[in-house]
Amino acid sequence: MAASSKGLGLGLRLCSRLALVTGGGNGIGRAVCQRFADEGASVAVVDIDENSANETLKSLRCDEQKHSVFLTDVTSPQSVHSLVSSIQEQFSRPPCIAVNCAGITMDALLLKMEPEAFDRVLKVNVMGTFLVIQAVAKALINSGTKKGSIINLGSIVGKVGNLGQANYTASKAGVVALTKTSAKELARFGIRCNAILPGFIDTPMTAKVPPKVLDKVLQLVPMGRLGDPSEVANVCAFLASDDSSYITGASLEVTGGLFM
Repeated sequence: MAASSKGLGLGLRLCSRLALVTGGGNGIGRAVCQRFADEGASVAVVDIDENSANETLKSLRCDEQKHSVFLTDVTSPQSVHSLVSSIQEQFSRPPCIAVNCAGITMDALLLKMEPEAFDRVLKVNVMGTFLVIQAVAKALINSGTKKGSIINLGSIVGKVGNLGQANYTASKAGVVALTKTSAKELARFGIRCNAILPGFIDTPMTAKVPPKVLDKVLQLVPMGRLGDPSEVANVCAFLASDDSSYITGASLEVTGGLFM
């Protein structure tokens, strides 16, 4: 498999570790998979889209480690349970790193938003994150592993709100609260849980934003540009590694200074 162009020459902070990344088929999820592979981890690329997941798989650096694709609907308890069981069966251990990147938007102004759109976004973004946290934590605890790092992707708009995104902002605020509670409950098992709050990152999701709206947003970003997915992946690698061994329950903003 071809090595990704970014990250070569990095230290191997995640050598011999197994990472699960939901939403690994594109955007931030793909960048996280690539960075983790560059850092020496074996990666379970999790997505509901088989083609995009396989494209990510082809891009991963592969030295001694192995990587695999797992098709999963994160809103289904049965699907998530099967995911973790399948990973354990294939790799003979549970993942000690889990990154919840899977997420969707279904934008509309509050007065025009259909209840189904609100429900669907919360199911993917919050319920999906909860199910993965629960399944991975149970597997780690049952295996006797005393070390784990769970990283959840929130959003800066979950902190400040955003026009046309009542469902998305509510879901991302929920991710932060879920992260903090998970951190408090899982710390005694050696499992850390943190959140990352990206700003506007150059991903397929951001590509849906009308150019006029995006131009106005960029005027509010002190650094004057969109973030690159790799810049979020860098923070994920830090939180997954022992470099952040005394950090849990935190929410780290990766926004270029937006809303600071």
